[in-house]
Amino acid sequence: MTETTRIKLRIADVELLAETLDTPTAAGILESLPFSSSACTWGEEVYFQAPVQAQPEEDAREVVELNELAFWVEGGCIAIGYGRTPASLGAEIRLAAPVNIWGRVVRGDPRDLRDVRPGDPVSVQEAGESGQGG
Repeated sequence: MTETTRIKLRIADVELLAETLDTPTAAGILESLPFSSSACTWGEEVYFQAPVQAQPEEDAREVVELNELAFWVEGGCIAIGYGRTPASLGAEIRLAAPVNIWGRVVRGDPRDLRDVRPGDPVSVQEAGESGQGG
């Protein structure tokens, strides 16, 4: 098992600390750090362009869990679902298409993204090794 890497996502005023999984998509995202983008929203999902090329992974799926970080291959976007979207059935978090799961939020609450508006600034970078801080 390989070591996870921590990354920091800042979307408008919301900061999330996440750990990457051992997947090809996560490796591609780590290689592209740091980068900036602009937020888009779809129901209770925030997504944004990322300078990453990825292929659908074997376990790609439409329904995600709170705190999972997804990559929408067709759109070239990182997607963070935190509640219902127009595609949801019941209370599930269903994204628009199958996505690769590449990380997990370990600090912060994705539900705080509810105040994010389209065009809000996004930055993604490797988290420092300072231990505390944040």
